[in-house]
Amino acid sequence: MPLWLLVNGTSGSHQQGRIEMLRERLSLSGRGPDRILDCQTDGMPDRAALEAAGVGTLAVHGGDGTINGAVTNVEGWDGQLLPLPGGTANLLCHRLYTDADLERIVAQFTAGNLSRRRIGCVCCDKGLALSEMLLGPGAKWADVREDMRGYDIGKFVEDALDAAGQSVNGPMVRLVRPALGKAAGYSGVRLVPRVDDFAVEGYGPETLADFLAQGAAVIARNFREGPHETLACVDTLDCETEGDAPIAMMMDGERCEADSPVTLWHRQLDLDILGERA
Repeated sequence: MPLWLLVNGTSGSHQQGRIEMLRERLSLSGRGPDRILDCQTDGMPDRAALEAAGVGTLAVHGGDGTINGAVTNVEGWDGQLLPLPGGTANLLCHRLYTDADLERIVAQFTAGNLSRRRIGCVCCDKGLALSEMLLGPGAKWADVREDMRGYDIGKFVEDALDAAGQSVNGPMVRLVRPALGKAAGYSGVRLVPRVDDFAVEGYGPETLADFLAQGAAVIARNFREGPHETLACVDTLDCETEGDAPIAMMMDGERCEADSPVTLWHRQLDLDILGERA
């Protein structure tokens, strides 16, 4: 069955040489690609387009946000999606593979050593997250990361100052059902999907030193290593802010905003994902 390759020309580690490598390796193995799409110019393929073309595999080379968008667009399709690391963090690929090296993953695929699996995700009314969801003013650091990707230094400084102020003074997110952590809430609540539930972590900079350490971790594209509390693993969670102020969110690296209160829940993705583990 045909294999389509979807790439993102603006992803953090996108290089034309990588696309040529993918084309060559897949062609030599007899696995396509029958068509290459760039989501920036061609848009995201949907389920109807894949079904009409008889596509069996959609390989997606991009960051977590690109893979999230592709999954959301084709969920319910009976083919299989192959995530290939092409972004800055590639958290989903680290979740699925013992070694998230692009060439190794392609070799595993062409050798037939990857398995179809249904993975868990975290959902809300705004969408879903396959690797992580962040709630609270700390999510504004995603804007800073985008500025770094685009090498916009002026915007980087502006958004960094705004994110710093919001992280310290913005409306904290409280975990109310079940009641978890500090009653005052956190500047960042990170949810990490697992097979049957999701882990809840609280990021609450109490001092300037903690805030700076957390900010440095985010700017270094490694938010999860900032100072935090591991709170629980649950399958549903209700969060709110003081005065029901809107909640800034980041889902797989992409920014959005939700009304307060917001309900988060775990579910199994209705799509086969190729990987070594769930």
